[in-house]
Amino acid sequence: MEDLNIGIYDFASPEYDEAVSLRYEVLRKPLGLEFTAQQLAEEYADIHIGAWTKDGMVGTLIMSQLDHGMVKMRQVAVSEGVQSQGVGSALVRFSEHWAISKGFTKLVLHARDTAVPFYKKLGYKSIGDAFVEVGITHQKMGKDL
Repeated sequence: MEDLNIGIYDFASPEYDEAVSLRYEVLRKPLGLEFTAQQLAEEYADIHIGAWTKDGMVGTLIMSQLDHGMVKMRQVAVSEGVQSQGVGSALVRFSEHWAISKGFTKLVLHARDTAVPFYKKLGYKSIGDAFVEVGITHQKMGKDL
């Protein structure tokens, strides 16, 4: 996608509000789930990464520090209208570069079963057995950075 800009935005900013709306539409609403105030408050210490075109935010993800050089990518959402146009791949690459720059050596995530092929194309490997999270099948995946 040509006019794509990717960067970090602050918690509780207008960009954050835009990201929560995008995450709700793409990830939560189809499952009949809402965000709770507690869930959103827990994102305070996370790194929030977004992708924008001239029309606004088209993708977002969150990076949560775990321990011992490990970071977790979560809440990856790309607007339906631009899916399969490289936005998700660009977000993941940006997050990997960010993680490396901060000294992380491993990135992990929980991929919905429908997203597993996407992550495999980007070099992620399955870890353990599939499991159910938020009512749907997921696979833990990881990549050494």
